[in-house]
Amino acid sequence: MEITDKASYNRFLLLVAGLGGLLYGVDVGIIAGALPYLEATSGLNAGQLSTVVAAVLLGSVISTLFAGVLADWMGRRLLMTLSGVLFVVSIPMIALSHGYEPLILGRLLQGISAGLIGVVVPLYLAECLSASSRGKGTGIFQWLLTLGITAAAVVGMYFSFRVDQVAKLGDAARLIAFKDTAWRSIFWVSLPPGILFVIGSLMVAESPRWLFRRGKHDAAYAALLRSRTTEQADLELKEMEQAAAAEKASTSTGAGAKESLLRRKYVIPFVLACVILACNQATGINSIIGYNTNILLQSGLSDVQAHWGYVLFTIVNFLVTIGGVMLVDRKGRKFLLSVGTAGIIVSLVCTGFLFRQTERLRVDSKTTVQSMVNSDQKIALTYDQTLAKTLLNSAGDAAQQIGTTPTSLVVIYSYGDFHAATKAARSDDTAATPIEINRESCVPANKVVAFFSNPFGDLDAARQAPLRIDNALITPLPSQSSGWRVAITLFIFMAFFAIGPGVCVWLALSELMPTRIRSNGMSIALLINQAVSTGIAATFLPTVGKYGYSAMFFAFAACTVIYFITAAVFLPETKGKTLEEIEAHFEGQRKNPDLAPA
Repeated sequence: MEITDKASYNRFLLLVAGLGGLLYGVDVGIIAGALPYLEATSGLNAGQLSTVVAAVLLGSVISTLFAGVLADWMGRRLLMTLSGVLFVVSIPMIALSHGYEPLILGRLLQGISAGLIGVVVPLYLAECLSASSRGKGTGIFQWLLTLGITAAAVVGMYFSFRVDQVAKLGDAARLIAFKDTAWRSIFWVSLPPGILFVIGSLMVAESPRWLFRRGKHDAAYAALLRSRTTEQADLELKEMEQAAAAEKASTSTGAGAKESLLRRKYVIPFVLACVILACNQATGINSIIGYNTNILLQSGLSDVQAHWGYVLFTIVNFLVTIGGVMLVDRKGRKFLLSVGTAGIIVSLVCTGFLFRQTERLRVDSKTTVQSMVNSDQKIALTYDQTLAKTLLNSAGDAAQQIGTTPTSLVVIYSYGDFHAATKAARSDDTAATPIEINRESCVPANKVVAFFSNPFGDLDAARQAPLRIDNALITPLPSQSSGWRVAITLFIFMAFFAIGPGVCVWLALSELMPTRIRSNGMSIALLINQAVSTGIAATFLPTVGKYGYSAMFFAFAACTVIYFITAAVFLPETKGKTLEEIEAHFEGQRKNPDLAPA
C-alpha cells in the first residue's frame, strides 16, 4: 500500500514515528505501575528489583551500540520494523515469566527494542522531514512517548483501585494472587501499539539520505517527492550532491582521509551531543519515572494516592509536551533547553529539601537487627508498629524525635564482599510481606554475575561468610501534606523537563550530527545516554536506602547545572536550518548568522 497524497503521507509518517515514541514511552513507564505488585509477589530483593528496572536500560545500551551500524546496513525503515517485532515478542515473555531469569530476559529484549527505536526513529525523522517541520515532527515522537508513559500510568492506576478493593476483603492469599495477576496484565495491555508500529513501518518510504549515500539517487529523489513539492525535492537533492562532493574532495588524499573524522565539523557536534545526552539522563528522569510510585509512597502518600500522583505526573508530562512541540520551531532548541534545565535544577533542590526534613531524623538500629540473625545466617522480619517501637527503643535518645510517627525501614546487609539492600517497608502497611534477608538475595549465583556486582569480590568466601547488618535505617514517614508537596515539586520538574529536554534532546541528537557520522554518532551518544541511565537505575534503590532520597535529588540537581551551562553557552540554535546548513556551521562556514553559539 502506498499513500500518494503528500499531506496525508506526512501525517501518516508522523503517526508511525509517533507509535515508535509510544513504544519507547511504554518501555520507560510500564514498570512504575507494575513494580509495587512485582515487589509483593516475586520474592525479589531490592538489588534484583533494581536490576529488573535497569534491564530495559541495559538492553538499550546493548542495542544502541549496534543501532547505527544496523541502520546503515539494512536501512532505517527495516530496522524500525525489526525493533517493533522485538517489542511484540518481549511482552508475552515478560507477562508469562515465572522467576528472575525469564523476567530479566524479557526486559532485556524490551530494552533492545527501545534502544533501536531511540536511534532509528529520530534518525529517520531528521532525514525524511523538511527543515521547517523537523522540530514539530521530532516533537511528536516525544509527545507520543509521553502518551505511552501516561497510558502505562493509567493502567497502573486502574489496577491500584482493583487491588485496593481486593485488600478490603481481608483475604491475604487472594490479595497476593491478584497482585500477581495485576503486574502481568499491565504488561499485556502494551502489546497492541507494538503490533500497529510494525504494520505502519512497512508502509512508509525509506530515508532519502540513506538511499542517496547508497548510490540510489533516483530512489532518493522519489522518496523526497513523497513528502515534498518538486521544487523542495530538487533543492534538497542538490544540497545532498554538494555535500557529498565537498566530502569527497576533502578526503581525496590519504592524509585527508585519516584526519577527516577529527575535523571540527565532526568533533564539536559529536561532543555536544554526547554531553547533552549524558546530562539528559543525569537529571534522573528515567529513575524518577520508573520509581515514581515508590517515591510518592515514601514521601507520605498512601498507595492509591501515590498511584494518583503518578497519573497526574504523567499527564503533566503529556500536556506540557504539547506546548513544547508548538514552541520548538518558534522559540528554538537553545531557548527551551536553557529554560527547561533551569527549572529542573530548582524543582530537584526543592524536592531534596522536602525529603531532608524527615531523613535527617533517621536512626540506625543495626545492632538490634544483627542480634536477630539466626543460626542459618538469615532473618525474616515483619515490620509493623510493634517491631518499629522495639527497634526505636534500642536506638536510645536519637529516636526520641520520631515518637509514635509511622516509619519506614531499610536494611543494608552483606555476605563477605557483596552487599544488598531490602526494599523500604512501612510500619503502617498492614498488608506488607515480611522482609527476608538471606544469602541468595545478596551473593551472586555465578562468577559472571559476581564480576559485574563487584569485580574485586571473593565469591567463594562470600558463600561461607556470616551475615553482617551494615545498616538498619529507620526513617519517620512524612505527613500526607508533605507527600503532596513532594508530588507538586515533581510535577514542576516534569513540566520543565517536558518543555525543554524532553522535546529538544532528540532534535539535538539528530540535527547536530553531520550526515557522514549521523547513524554511528547517534549510536555512540545514545550509548552514553543509556549507560548513564542504566547506572543510575541499578544503584538508585541501594543509594536511596543508605543515603536517602534527598542525597539522590541533590546529586541530580548538580548534574543538571552542567546541562544548563552546555545549553545556554555552547549549543548553537538550529531551528529552520537544513542538515547541510548545520554541518557547514560546525565547519566554520557560517552562511547564516542565526547559527552563532550565543
